[in-house]
Amino acid sequence: MFTGIIESVGHLRKVERRGDDIRLTVASGKLDLSDVKLGDSIATNGVCLTVVERLADGYVADISAETVSLTGFAHYAVGTAVNLEKAVTPTTRLGGHMVSGHVDGIAHVDDRQVRGQAIEFWLTPPAELGRYIAHKGSITIDGVSLTVNEVQGHRFRLTIVPHTAGETTLIDLKAGDSVNIEVDLIARHLERLMSYSSEQQAEQPKSEVTMDLLARSGFLR
Repeated sequence: MFTGIIESVGHLRKVERRGDDIRLTVASGKLDLSDVKLGDSIATNGVCLTVVERLADGYVADISAETVSLTGFAHYAVGTAVNLEKAVTPTTRLGGHMVSGHVDGIAHVDDRQVRGQAIEFWLTPPAELGRYIAHKGSITIDGVSLTVNEVQGHRFRLTIVPHTAGETTLIDLKAGDSVNIEVDLIARHLERLMSYSSEQQAEQPKSEVTMDLLARSGFLR
């Protein structure tokens, strides 16, 4: 689990294709690796990756074909900058929102405008994800926890304050770019809970016991 508060911007030192899978070597920048062990998780541009080898200034991780198909990693190359965050601990401040690191898909940047000191972006996600995106709700873009400021259909607008822009890769985003997107975790689970409840109710056999039957049988007076 992560918070979407980025700890460092790193870059890809090596991208090794292994069939449909990818092995990455990530230079971790200022990220503190002193407490990172093999098997630990690090969100890399919003994707939860498992450390399979720890280096003095980075780590190695494997990406499955499933993850490659849902994220921008299929198009990343050596030198690509990535947002990094270590998994939370019981004492971590939850400054963003609950982020699983399981990316739902890729959104496209439609427009970028500078508004005062901030940067505004309009993005278009896959249409099927639009129902999870709410005005003033939370969303994760390349691992960054952000607030949705406006929704039009399934398109949405983000406002990036200077600190967030300067501490992440978002400062370099421009129209035409693609980003990894993870919708709100609670929204996904609520949808499943509601649909499952409906399915269960539909499968229940209809009772033949009616108020009239109870009255005729002497149970109601």
